[in-house]
Amino acid sequence: MPQWLLHVDLDQFQAAVEFRRRPELRGEPVIVGGEGDPAQPRKVVTCASYPARAFGVRAGMPLRTAQRKCPEGIFLPVDMSAYEAASTEIMATLGRVAGAVEVWGMDEAFVATDGDPWALATEIRRAVGELGLTCSVGIGDNKLTAKLATGFAKSAGKSSAEPEHDPGAAAGIFELTAANWTELMGHRPTDALWGVGARIAKRMAALGIDTVADLMAADRQRLAAEFGPNTGPYLWVLGHGKGDTELATVARIPVGRSKSETFPHDLTDPVEIRRELARIATEVADEMREHHRISTRVAVTVRTKTFYTRSKQQKLPSPTDDVPTLVATALAIIDRFDLDRPIRLLGVRLELLPEPPDR
Repeated sequence: MPQWLLHVDLDQFQAAVEFRRRPELRGEPVIVGGEGDPAQPRKVVTCASYPARAFGVRAGMPLRTAQRKCPEGIFLPVDMSAYEAASTEIMATLGRVAGAVEVWGMDEAFVATDGDPWALATEIRRAVGELGLTCSVGIGDNKLTAKLATGFAKSAGKSSAEPEHDPGAAAGIFELTAANWTELMGHRPTDALWGVGARIAKRMAALGIDTVADLMAADRQRLAAEFGPNTGPYLWVLGHGKGDTELATVARIPVGRSKSETFPHDLTDPVEIRRELARIATEVADEMREHHRISTRVAVTVRTKTFYTRSKQQKLPSPTDDVPTLVATALAIIDRFDLDRPIRLLGVRLELLPEPPDR
């Protein structure tokens, strides 16, 4: 069991990748989303640079809203291939510097050490900086504390309201462990905990549990009675700053691949609906064929103008990576829907066979 877990989180990742190829944009309110056109309906922000965030722009916000909040914003289209390539480069760098890496997303990962965690965090930031990017590093005695420490790292030095900790924060690095858990987290609302969402927090508030300190003092049996024999005790454990201490370095093998698209205008013409569905199905089928993945089932999702969403699926007669077969199956599924309402979104999902052990 490693003594220290470190959570590495790339700062304003998509915007930062754009800065690497367009350095003149550094320090500007850059907003990434859709095709980079804020007039395009139904497209949302996927990343905002820190200057854009100062205007209130946030990920998930409609591009039109982002433009109203930040009229001087520079809008850029999503370039997923560039972000994936940068992520691969980053994770390889972490592996070289820190050894085993547990990848948690395109722009975040966990590493572990039995040595000096501050020295490792500093080296990680230096190595990432050589890639033309920046990162924040949270140091903890488990994944929960390391993940939360990253949030403190991002604001270290920016707010005098944050209490000091020992041995002290450095820009971009922060340490959160059992030693300073109560001091830093006790007064915070329960949804400040990684894994506690607004719905669970509201249910806890109804029990008089508003802060992390309240959760620490809560009766475990009462939590179990309210949230179940697994979730209740788990919440109590989170409240005490306990979490997983093991790295899972085995790559997650996807069991399915999906692609969906929200259209700029609602689709009503059956011919257009089938054409767009065939295009989406072809894209996801081509991608899986390129990765030598075999599909066993096809599912189609339809979302109407009123946000009513329904999915239908069909098992394939035999596993295949044949693109025409997968597209034809998707089209056969769409014929089972009553397409009597304007369609806002279409999606296709392929269920996949496990990858062979030697791959």
